Amino acid sequence: MEEKIVGVTFPVPKWFLDRILEGGKTVFVKPSTLRVQPGMKVVFYASREGQAWLGEGEVEAIEQFTNVEDIIRKYGDELFLTPKELRQYEKERERWHSRGRRPRPWMVLKLKNVRKYPKPVKPPRFIAVSGRYVKEKEYREILRKAGL
Repeated sequence: MEEKIVGVTFPVPKWFLDRILEGGKTVFVKPSTLRVQPGMKVVFYASREGQAWLGEGEVEAIEQFTNVEDIIRKYGDELFLTPKELRQYEKERERWHSRGRRPRPWMVLKLKNVRKYPKPVKPPRFIAVSGRYVKEKEYREILRKAGL
């Protein structure tokens, strides 16, 4: 029997993660790379310094956008990035496109039940910028190691 996918994990610089885990921001934005559904967990991995899972949120709703200005207009202060940071992300992203390919849409995840883990959890392997799925057994292990 195939193990159930319960969530996704994405690397995010810690200073941005703090806005979600401690600052009350509830909208996470990134180029769409994985299929995410309401009810799934987003397990946040601190990239750069820290390099550990620090917390999670539950996906309440998902939307796809092609224009960052539409995201800023709709979500404003709920976003974990400032309008300036999101526009900068868009500029950097334009440089990564391979010629002739359409850019991926922006995935906007509205989160609920956000919580910071009592202890950081080191993943067994590197987490690429595109993120990856988290299966049930791994999720239980993350929670155990986090002290939950």
